[in-house]
Amino acid sequence: MTTADLSRVHDVARSAPRPDNSPGQSQKPARDRVAPIAIGLLLWGYAAVALGPLLLMLVGSLRESRDIFDDPLGLPTSLDVSNYRTVWADASFSTFFLNSVIVTVSAVALGTVVSLLAAYPLGRYQFRGAGLLSAYFIAGMMLPIRLGIVPIFYLLASLGLVDSRFGLVLVYAASGIPFSVFVLSAFYRGLPAELEEAARIDGASEFRIFRTVMLPLVRPAIATVVLFQLVPLWNDFFFPLVLLRSTEKATIPIGLTQFFGQFQTDWAVLFAGLVVATVPLVLLFLVATKQIIAGLTAGMGK
Repeated sequence: MTTADLSRVHDVARSAPRPDNSPGQSQKPARDRVAPIAIGLLLWGYAAVALGPLLLMLVGSLRESRDIFDDPLGLPTSLDVSNYRTVWADASFSTFFLNSVIVTVSAVALGTVVSLLAAYPLGRYQFRGAGLLSAYFIAGMMLPIRLGIVPIFYLLASLGLVDSRFGLVLVYAASGIPFSVFVLSAFYRGLPAELEEAARIDGASEFRIFRTVMLPLVRPAIATVVLFQLVPLWNDFFFPLVLLRSTEKATIPIGLTQFFGQFQTDWAVLFAGLVVATVPLVLLFLVATKQIIAGLTAGMGK
């Protein structure tokens, strides 16, 4: 082999890729590869456990009561929606549904507006008694409102608001204000002061600063408090049972009790009623969750 051939061999050997054995380029340990798989399996398992009762409720609403007693976990032989017709028309569930929508939406809207107005000065201004006022709202979160059902009942009776949807709206709105003020004031407190200072220099009034500058920036907090108020109010059974007397003013949780009997329960119709009561909450949760995530992401990107 000539000298030229040896030189070409050495050039090829030098240009060939060499294995990189540096610690930074080493293969990930098995624990790092298994952890995401384990977390994914855990989350899917939790989702299955959480969705199991909902699927059982949906399947049961498409069956007959005698089939449910014979085979509680069986599948429907046909897609029979007669239970939904019975719930919506024969059991006056449309009236209960409308009452729940009116009471819940009105209470959430009223409570959110009051909370926005109360949280703004607590979060943006320093004044005498601000700490005491904040502690007052926090105390409302510590004391369950159901402990005051007797004075609440007598107060509404003195105002002629027993067996009134408006009275129920006032109670619901007041019950959600402490938590809403706590969350909204924290969001207001985190906003930069330069925004309102620039608005004041431009000649904006305090209310205009609140409405056009601060309010759009707390939309994620508004979505949060609306969601956390609406879900428990929609499902509440206690206050409608105590404060309402007329069947035509009852809400969905009260309407579901008519399917329970002393000696017999129509489980298929009851499942259909539960599905009707649950679907709006599921849709609301999906929509509200997307809005909250989008709002938080937009705020972080600014």
